[in-house]
Amino acid sequence: MSQETNQEITPIIFLDDVSVTFKTRTGSILHPNRVKAVQNLSLKLFPGETIGIVGESGCGKSTTANVMCGLQQPTSGHVYFKGEDVTKRSAAQRKLIGRVISVVFQDPATALNARMSIHDQLMDPMVVHNVGTPEEREKRVVELIGMVGLPGSVLDALPGQLSGGQRQRVAIARALSLKPDAIIADEPTSALDVSVRAQILNLLMDLKKELGLAMVFISHDIQTVRYISDRIMVMNHGQAVERGTAKEVFENPKDDYTKLLLGAAPSLLHPDLAQFAQDLDKKDLGR
Repeated sequence: MSQETNQEITPIIFLDDVSVTFKTRTGSILHPNRVKAVQNLSLKLFPGETIGIVGESGCGKSTTANVMCGLQQPTSGHVYFKGEDVTKRSAAQRKLIGRVISVVFQDPATALNARMSIHDQLMDPMVVHNVGTPEEREKRVVELIGMVGLPGSVLDALPGQLSGGQRQRVAIARALSLKPDAIIADEPTSALDVSVRAQILNLLMDLKKELGLAMVFISHDIQTVRYISDRIMVMNHGQAVERGTAKEVFENPKDDYTKLLLGAAPSLLHPDLAQFAQDLDKKDLGR
């Protein structure tokens, strides 16, 4: 997507000079110490694009994601949702954002309710947001489980009866239940082994292309971010230290921290990811 085109399109999410500061347990009651998790960050997510946010643990990337989806209030700056200032969200605005922006978390074991069947977990967002008739919801549940490559028999199971890869597929299906415009994927493959990781990444890319989704993909693995992203933002100590297309960041990194990440981190993926995932899918679709 060109810059000229971007200027004519309203971003789904726009973080304008956002900072997030947390109080720590150190210091005195009157003068607590503070940690700047995010510092003066601006970021626009446009329809249909994937932004990769990469950095080490504690660099502020997950806090940034939480601000984008409404889970974290910024200390300063503004958050715009489709052109509307939602920095101080009303209940109605929070509900609207929840319908349009979905989150896929790192660990599907904790993201899913261990006591609810897969069927009920996929149904729940539609019930909460009062989407469709009961018949339409049932049809959507069957459609969702098929979209993520799982058999219908999974719907009667509990999360604990599924493998890690299957649970993450269910979490992705749940995130898609309300037909969102954007998905925020916060380390969605880091809790999975390398073979399953490749399959889940390919699934996310296929769904993004098929449904025209925008995506924010967060990872500490810069090679994974390279594979899936249109644009990359490298974060360090709460700040964006490098931005550019995946090609620009990899072929001509300008910041020393980016160069360090590129040199230090071997890919957590198989070198021929696409073919590797296809071969695995043929052997075991559900793992």
